Amino acid sequence: SGMTNSAPIDDIPIGGDMIRLGPFMKFAGLLDSGGEVKEAIIDGLVTVNGDVERRRGRQLHVGDIVEFGPRTVRVCP
Repeated sequence: SGMTNSAPIDDIPIGGDMIRLGPFMKFAGLLDSGGEVKEAIIDGLVTVNGDVERRRGRQLHVGDIVEFGPRTVRVCP
């Protein structure tokens, strides 16, 4: 099926320098609700820069890479 790990990275401009993980996931369209975001993070399904991140309040900075499911998104200014 030609599936590889080199999924395209979507750049998500946040209009600033930092944003918390939970709001960013909703903003980027990874999940629709805060409840879904909370469960995905608690379940260890979200990585930041390649490491599982279980804190919704984790501060993301420009250049950070968030992966969830098939999508990879990058925090942009």
